[in-house]
Amino acid sequence: MKGLRFILAGVLFGIVMSKSEAMSWYRIQEMFRFQSFHMFGIIGTAVITGIIIVYLIKKYNVKDSSGQEIVLRDKVEGWKRYLYGGVIFGLGWALTGACPGPMFVNIGYGYLSFIVVVCGALLGTYVYGVLKDKLPH
Repeated sequence: MKGLRFILAGVLFGIVMSKSEAMSWYRIQEMFRFQSFHMFGIIGTAVITGIIIVYLIKKYNVKDSSGQEIVLRDKVEGWKRYLYGGVIFGLGWALTGACPGPMFVNIGYGYLSFIVVVCGALLGTYVYGVLKDKLPH
């Protein structure tokens, strides 16, 4: 029963992603071709919501579910890691038509070819973990 809230949050996330069409390959391609504002509006809303939530966490010293203080560390200086990571993430997103959240929503929608995409994402994460110490951080 402890995991029920996470399952419900995932179901709610899937409903929001499908109803907003954020998991649609066509919407994502429109975004990368600068043909529609739809996805930029969704991403912009998420960024603004994140900024507000982080501000509130810092201002009111919000604690997590176990009572521990939430500590938000500053990002490490440097631009290369963010440029390289962003390019790799963006290429994967453009090629598959889905970022990590919508990949699972598409599987739930019955697009079973996204199982290959999820396996590729997991393999990429594993390879990064193996090579992490050899990469420029």
